[in-house]
Amino acid sequence: MPQSGGISVSRLLLRRLRDVMAGGGSAQDRLGKVVTLIAGEMVTEVCSAYIMRPGEVLELFATKGLKAEAVHKTRLRVGEGLVGDIAANHRPLVLADAQSHPNFAYRPETGEEIYHSWMGVPILRSGRVLGVLVVQNRTPRQYTDEEVETLETIATVLAELVAGGELVAKEELQSTEGIGLLPTRLEGTSLNAGLAMGQAMLHEPRILLKQMVADDPRQELQRFRDAVDGMQTALDDMLASPDVAAGGEHRDVLETYRMFAEDRGWLNRITELIDTGLTAEAATQKVKDDTRGRMEQIVDPYLRERIHDFEDLANRLIRHLVGESAPQQMPDDTILVARSMGPAELLDYDRRRLRGVVLEEGSPTSHVAIVARALDIPVIGRVEGLLRRVEAGDTLVLDADNGQIFVRPGDDIRNRISDSMHIRAQRRAMFAATRDLPAVTLDGVKVSLNINAGLLIDLPHLADSGADGIGLYRTEIPFMVRDEFPDVPTQTEIYRRVLNQAGGKPVIFRTLDVGGDKVLPYWRGETEENPAMGWRAIRIGLDRPLMLRQQVRALLGAAAGRDLHIMFPMISEVAEFDAARRLVDLEVARVEQRGDPAPSSLKVGAMFEVPALAFQIDALLKRVDFLSIGSNDLRQFLFASDRGSARLSSRYDNLSPAMLQLLRSLMERAVPSGVPVGLCGEMAGNPIDAMALVALGFRSLSMAAQSIGPVRQMIRSIDLSVLIPYVLDLQERGAGGMRQKLAAFARDHGVMIG
Repeated sequence: MPQSGGISVSRLLLRRLRDVMAGGGSAQDRLGKVVTLIAGEMVTEVCSAYIMRPGEVLELFATKGLKAEAVHKTRLRVGEGLVGDIAANHRPLVLADAQSHPNFAYRPETGEEIYHSWMGVPILRSGRVLGVLVVQNRTPRQYTDEEVETLETIATVLAELVAGGELVAKEELQSTEGIGLLPTRLEGTSLNAGLAMGQAMLHEPRILLKQMVADDPRQELQRFRDAVDGMQTALDDMLASPDVAAGGEHRDVLETYRMFAEDRGWLNRITELIDTGLTAEAATQKVKDDTRGRMEQIVDPYLRERIHDFEDLANRLIRHLVGESAPQQMPDDTILVARSMGPAELLDYDRRRLRGVVLEEGSPTSHVAIVARALDIPVIGRVEGLLRRVEAGDTLVLDADNGQIFVRPGDDIRNRISDSMHIRAQRRAMFAATRDLPAVTLDGVKVSLNINAGLLIDLPHLADSGADGIGLYRTEIPFMVRDEFPDVPTQTEIYRRVLNQAGGKPVIFRTLDVGGDKVLPYWRGETEENPAMGWRAIRIGLDRPLMLRQQVRALLGAAAGRDLHIMFPMISEVAEFDAARRLVDLEVARVEQRGDPAPSSLKVGAMFEVPALAFQIDALLKRVDFLSIGSNDLRQFLFASDRGSARLSSRYDNLSPAMLQLLRSLMERAVPSGVPVGLCGEMAGNPIDAMALVALGFRSLSMAAQSIGPVRQMIRSIDLSVLIPYVLDLQERGAGGMRQKLAAFARDHGVMIG
């Protein structure tokens, strides 16, 4: 076949294919003509089209070369046979001798035992496998990369025929799935907490590409250039909108996304495909599907998340090409439902009507989650089978606090969620009214309440919640939303803006805590069996001292003339703290030698997360200016319990005797030393857990911003002179069921815990 732009696709073949698909007859007849045309043009003895049926079954719908009686009779499940393997893995398969492959599944009704060479490609549409296209030959044949590319391009064109709903009706899919109109409860992962109820709206309504083959490639290239210009102008307008122009990490995300829109790599690839004879929208669709296929093989979760950014851009470009760039009409209470979303897409919708978002994919570090947190929109991700079970217009209830979605719920669930939302609104109003009141117990003991933060968009919560400061600022998140390691001036500006927005309230900066489940896109680390206990946090910082010194340098520069608190994560031995402190001292000496402005005060502390540190606590307390207990990791390591495991999430209680005894022993050592000890993590934000903590002597707690109000309310209603002996007595007696006993104590003594 003649080559054009490095792609071996015959324009003549594409035009003939277009004529067949546009011709008369049923979709079944046209599909039969297509496989006959492909077999003739590619000089193969067999061409077969397998189409996905309900229940993830691939059915032979048309063939040229296999026995006619096999059509609509031969079926393979996804993962079964060579056809099923392609569908399961979303990638081509090329074999010189198919029958020797371990996945080969013989179907006697087809008569394919005489054919040896085999090439198959998935028929893809928006990341979904709609079918598989196969060619075969009797004699061993080495199919070339150009021939694979040819068949993939044909499959892109064929996908529009399959997606049209004439071969397998949408109604059949729904009834076979057993969806009907029955209520359904789905489970996912909370990406941004909150409650919402509304009407489902599909984020990406399928755009049927009416023309896949171009009449005039030069005219098509001009259409493409015009659409790219229009898309980039629209993105510039978005960056200038009030929601984005004010700044914050979500603006950084969107600026990176805007630069991606100008990347020559994917734009040149589309241009090459237009050169072969595809329309601009067909070429964009093919590049989109090809890119998803490649990136789905990547293990790195951060890089996999960039699929969504790219697909967002590709979808925008297609909408500009077909003239459907205007946003959809939204119901008053809209719940967006999508497989995935890019970072800019939430801003396409009217936030006055948008109540929540549900995704089949997504993670807490995905760009859409960062933007959602900026807009205070509840989001649930990783909902398996979401788009098979939810239709546009369905009533949805989102419990993003617990990662649950109720589809077409009954009146009882609707009423309960309405009551919960009403109560939540009342509580928010009450917490707002009391946010300026100090967290002081009835007997006059002050407890400092602080927020955990990691983005500039979290900073307004400091004032909104009435918190005393930021007890944990996670510095790694800005590193994770960039495509390269930020240099010292960039880091300095970030930390300066944090301190400026904190308005003089203290901020404890935790140095870079990456590794484990927090992967930087520009690092290539080794896969570890137990990443939470692997090469991460201060271990990386000490092995790469220049990186840690650059971060400390940026912090010192940002805090010139102000108080600075630096905290090292995951200290396991006192020697690690000493080594990290020496790096800080080197940077302090550098500031003095250069005569640069220095912080007015510098305090250096450590996080207590590794139980081994309990046996070195006296030596550590002599070295640190403050100590912060990371309750989430501490519990994980104390009980050897993966904090990400759904099965173990409720097995070990924060208020178990082992956890409370460890915390009590730490406080008994720390209080006489005069070293301030705080606790950050989920434990601090639960009013019952916080009751136990203040009884054990904790006077500084750091938590999610939304927990400040409930914990302040609890503290202002307790009398520690009564609570402390009660808790200590339970501990001395080794009594179990501390959570239940504290809840009963709260009821009996008028302590407000919820």
